Amino acid sequence: MPGHLIRRMQQIAVSIFTDRIANAGYDLTPVQFACLNALEAHPGVDQATLAGLIAYDRVTIGGVVDRLEAKGLVTRTVNKNDRRSRVLKLTPSGRALLSETGNVVRQTQADILQGLNGKEAATFMELLQKAISAAEGESRAPFRPREREQDRE
Repeated sequence: MPGHLIRRMQQIAVSIFTDRIANAGYDLTPVQFACLNALEAHPGVDQATLAGLIAYDRVTIGGVVDRLEAKGLVTRTVNKNDRRSRVLKLTPSGRALLSETGNVVRQTQADILQGLNGKEAATFMELLQKAISAAEGESRAPFRPREREQDRE
């Protein structure tokens, strides 16, 4: 059953990420890392946009941002163009954490597919992306890509 296998792979991926990050001395969840990574690429987005960038539920993202803000990794300021929304940016500590954890996260990604050789891993990733693209419209938290500011210039 694909659903069971996908759920099981997600459990394994989260476990590997959590263990590797903790063993390296950091307190960071996969979703928190995804937020920091997205904010590095797209500084100044609001929470709803951030949720779309990482395909995360718009309601739940607030708690994730709260925890990142409490850790001093992101700031939330009032949007000058829409006072109802908040602009999110990495702090210097957030940027430093991303830099420090980069190698651990890259190795973690390889460890997640440790049973596959290079060609198998590439094929797996292609097929996984194809399946995700085909079913994206069914998601309650769809991926919403956004151009980088420098890409628009």
